[in-house]
Amino acid sequence: MELSSEDALRLNVLLTHALQAVRIDENSLTLYALTERGEARVALHPTGRKEQYLRLVRELLSGHALGSPGGYPLFIQRWTRMGQNSGENIDKLLLLGEEEAVVSVAYSPRLTDELARRAWWCMQSGDNARRMLERAAVSQGSMGPVLANYLVEHLPFETSPHVIIDTVRIVLQPGLIDEQAMQRLWGRAKGDNTYYAGFLAALPDALPGQAMAHTGWSQIEPLLAAGNKYARQLARVLAAPGQAFLAACEEVLRRPADQDVARSVFRSMGAYFGVLRQVAGGELDLAMAEAMAQQRLDDPDRELAAVLAAAPQCLAALRALLILAEIGEFSVAPILVRTTAIGSLMRRKLEPVSEPVMEQIAMLRAAG
Repeated sequence: MELSSEDALRLNVLLTHALQAVRIDENSLTLYALTERGEARVALHPTGRKEQYLRLVRELLSGHALGSPGGYPLFIQRWTRMGQNSGENIDKLLLLGEEEAVVSVAYSPRLTDELARRAWWCMQSGDNARRMLERAAVSQGSMGPVLANYLVEHLPFETSPHVIIDTVRIVLQPGLIDEQAMQRLWGRAKGDNTYYAGFLAALPDALPGQAMAHTGWSQIEPLLAAGNKYARQLARVLAAPGQAFLAACEEVLRRPADQDVARSVFRSMGAYFGVLRQVAGGELDLAMAEAMAQQRLDDPDRELAAVLAAAPQCLAALRALLILAEIGEFSVAPILVRTTAIGSLMRRKLEPVSEPVMEQIAMLRAAG
């Protein structure tokens, strides 16, 4: 089979121009090309089976872009979604009319804002948008708000908790969505606390929720100026933003939808409270976390002793902080790896950890 003479002529004329990207609509048998002047289009006229004919078209495109008719190499497709495509000429992949090649560009660490624009013209998908927004060049560029608005618009149709968390976390990067869009997302969290998990990961100190600040920590203010890490974390937690963080954590811990949600909230708590962790990166199970907290209170270092002396009424709050400082995703991983349960059954299996953690959170919640 060969290309029809009409298609061969039009395609070869098209390839004499400086193309930026190419996509093929297999349903309408139309090839679209993006150029500096706008969009060009070539209607295709198969001389045989559609699949074979489109392969011939892609061979022509590949021969022009890569110097080889082989198209997008099948053997590297498995690395595409791992971000392993770091070649210098990734822009050439957008000229092949291959969706997997577009995905490769979207996942590439060498992605630029301009390449994101071209890749988005080729193929619009939530996965591509999320991965592209993880590159600073894109999230801080002109394509950032475009991709974020697409994700927000399509988020109500997502059903996977993992995808919802990932999407909320990504679109909450600075400058991507406006205040109204953020408030709409926060409103959805009231009906689906999976959204809260995304907010906790992205904005731990700036959640939209309202909360009352705890008023019993004025005695430690002099220690804040001295940079005391315990005083700083205690003030952070007992202030209004910290209380909002605690309230959101508690809401998710009561009813995590699945393992992704549970892991996410414990990961966020580990990052938030872990600034006081005894050994950086060393998350503990709950029993060990409680023992470690008591040990530190029994033999406090200089900074902890200063806080205990200045505000002895904060002893229980400090104990809660020190327990929470040692927990994280690892604290629930041994439970979750032994089960595929979701919903209420998973929540019951997590209770030996989640219930004591919520008790510590309750200790830190504002007294009103």
